[in-house]
Amino acid sequence: MSDPFSLSIIVPVWMEAAGILETVEGLQPLRARGHELIVVDAGSPDGTAALASPFASSVVQSGRGRAVQMNAGASVAKGDVLLFLHADTRLPLNALECLTSFFRSDRAWGRFNARLSGRGVMFQTIAWFMNQRSRLTGICTGDQALFVRRDVFEALGGFEPVPIMEDIEISRRLRLVSRPYCIKNPVITDSRRWEQGGVWHTIFLMWRMRWRYWRGESPETLAHSYRSDVRNGKD
Repeated sequence: MSDPFSLSIIVPVWMEAAGILETVEGLQPLRARGHELIVVDAGSPDGTAALASPFASSVVQSGRGRAVQMNAGASVAKGDVLLFLHADTRLPLNALECLTSFFRSDRAWGRFNARLSGRGVMFQTIAWFMNQRSRLTGICTGDQALFVRRDVFEALGGFEPVPIMEDIEISRRLRLVSRPYCIKNPVITDSRRWEQGGVWHTIFLMWRMRWRYWRGESPETLAHSYRSDVRNGKD
């Protein structure tokens, strides 16, 4: 029996050779059901695109930046629903069943709960706060695998081509169309960002970035600050 909708999974990648095979191989059951997997590479010199190509419906080349890459993938997508998936995030086994319930609802967009791959209470706590904040505010982060009806995405003009906070920016516009459809079954996202940067440091960094964004600082300024922090361990 065919699914009641078609799905386009869009995965922006940059220098993901070490893990891209695990990502695309895990999505093959969805491709086998006729759904679309679009990998959008920003010219990775490590061979990411070549590794992904045999397992993807298409591999698209674009400029760098998640917003730019996701827009490039959406521009060639054919699905009724677009799902934007980070390369280090894994969908739950029943993702298609959950998305079918979304498609039959009156909501225009949504996201999954997130769970971090790291062990320990701290990682569970981070994920709990992430999901609760999203439920209360109607704002989705990229780690939660945002999905949206294609006609709505196109009507809104896609992601703003900003270097950071593109997920929050589009959530604010999508929230004007409908509240998000929240799927409790979690995606699993890699906790390496917290592990490498230090859990508390990363938490404070992300909250500081969001606070500054809400105060009106430009995404360009925030991106520069974020990169400086990651490279040098200070803002």
